Amino acid sequence: MAVLAALHPGTVDSALSAPFRGAEIGRLAEEAAADLLRVLDGLSAEATGGFYAYSGEELPW
Repeated sequence: MAVLAALHPGTVDSALSAPFRGAEIGRLAEEAAADLLRVLDGLSAEATGGFYAYSGEELPW
C-alpha cells in the first residue's frame, strides 16, 4: 500500500524558526520526526491527498 500525504511538523527548533521563537516555542527535530512517522504509520490508502498535522488532525488545504 502507498499513501501520499502532506504533513505539517509544527514549529521545530531550527535556524529557520529562530526569529520567531520565544521561550516556549519550538520542539526538537527528533520529536517532530517521531510524530510525523507515527501519523504516516496510521494513515490508510484513503488518506491519500490529505494534509495532516503532527497530531494526526486533518488540516484544510
